[in-house]
Amino acid sequence: MATVTETITIPETRHTECFIGGHWVPASNGKTFPTINPATEEVIAEIAEGTAEDIDRAVRAARDAFEKGPWPRMSARDRGRLLFRLADLVQQESAELAALETLDNGKTIRDSKNLDVPMTIETLRYYAGYADKIYGQTIPMPGNYFNYTRREPVGVAGQIIPWNFPMVLLAWKWGPALAAGCTVVLKPAEQTPLTALRMAHLAQEAGFPDGVINVVPGDGPHTGAALVKHPGVDKIAFTGEYKTAQQIMADAAPTLKRLTFELGGKSPNIIFADADLDAAVAGSHMALYFNHGQCCCAGSRLFVQDKVYDRVVDQLAQRNRNYRVGDPFDPQTEQGPQVDKAQFDKIMYYIRQGKVEGARCVTGGDRHGDRGYFVEPTLFAEVTDDMKIAQDEIFGPVLSVLRFSDLDEVADRANKTFFGLAAGVWTRDVAKAHALAARIRAGTVWVNCYNVLDPATPFGGFKMSGIGRELGQQGIDAYTELKTVTMSLD
Repeated sequence: MATVTETITIPETRHTECFIGGHWVPASNGKTFPTINPATEEVIAEIAEGTAEDIDRAVRAARDAFEKGPWPRMSARDRGRLLFRLADLVQQESAELAALETLDNGKTIRDSKNLDVPMTIETLRYYAGYADKIYGQTIPMPGNYFNYTRREPVGVAGQIIPWNFPMVLLAWKWGPALAAGCTVVLKPAEQTPLTALRMAHLAQEAGFPDGVINVVPGDGPHTGAALVKHPGVDKIAFTGEYKTAQQIMADAAPTLKRLTFELGGKSPNIIFADADLDAAVAGSHMALYFNHGQCCCAGSRLFVQDKVYDRVVDQLAQRNRNYRVGDPFDPQTEQGPQVDKAQFDKIMYYIRQGKVEGARCVTGGDRHGDRGYFVEPTLFAEVTDDMKIAQDEIFGPVLSVLRFSDLDEVADRANKTFFGLAAGVWTRDVAKAHALAARIRAGTVWVNCYNVLDPATPFGGFKMSGIGRELGQQGIDAYTELKTVTMSLD
């Protein structure tokens, strides 16, 4: 994977308006909203608050680009070249993009620099190489007929991304959509619009025709809803909370839009007594506390076999006590602030609930410092399946540790959730690992590792953790329609 090594300084905010049809424009009503630095609670910039009228303009621009501009006549290989060029520009501006991500989101600079930016680059390059490899089939059929299929772009794709990985998830959306020949209207999360707007500028610099890529900032109930309801949008791709996805399904029903959802999780992470415990503890700590617990696939329910339960809890607690929380621009920091006050308040609510319901708070449980949205790394032991902290997605640095005795028990308990995004299994027994991987109802199961992702491997969830898959070939398929052509040869 590409690495980023440049010295990083806090950047200036260059782009704050809507990007529609190749032009930077204010919101139609002139309104703006603040984007906040979560480490200081200070306003970074005022961002254009897109309206339904702005969404309509963006969709019309995308539709014109899809049907009338140079985009539909461009060869697949040339589309790939544009994506390669965009990836190169991201590489060239990696220092600024990493700093912008940390400034707006609060994630640590070392994560922005060494994980988010490189994953963005790799995803764009993966789909750049895929653009001219989207094939149909020839199919034998009875009679004197010639039959073949074509994979064609679905059209105008509305894309709504969350705030936890703004740049990475933009690439997950743009990469397959653009490789397939779609045009896009992207609504970034209102908490973290800055890198999406910067990426729009780089896309224009890369040479994407006007209207192929449009970015309209704003909130979900207004800007996002207008995008979902617009009859000129053929598909919605959404990453976020399942309750929002339910509303999107209802709003998209009148136009029968194609939908793909990557939603939340309450992922089980399971440590057996025969595991390499040092590796399991290190991996399980990262599985929850990475990105400040703000991961849809976070291993937030840690099941530990009773024989090693106390040892694992003690080691996790020691890691939390040594965990460096603070300024996200300090290269030594391991945990920065949560993204905003609403998320901070939600996490503190669940910490209080854990204490009230009888879980043992081993570490953390309080705010860190008196400025910024920092939460202490919190560890709860003696958690039971019926507690709120074991049922609800907290999306913060709060780990619940549960006891179990044997494989059958933990397989049953792991599946007692309406989520099904990811899971982890830690054991030296290969047969046990594969048996449990087959029984867990989740889209991804990691064995003796966690949070290992690659653009070539499909990602998504069972049950209420999503519909469809992102990344890999499946990511391309989600942005295409399959057409059958049958010709008589008589």
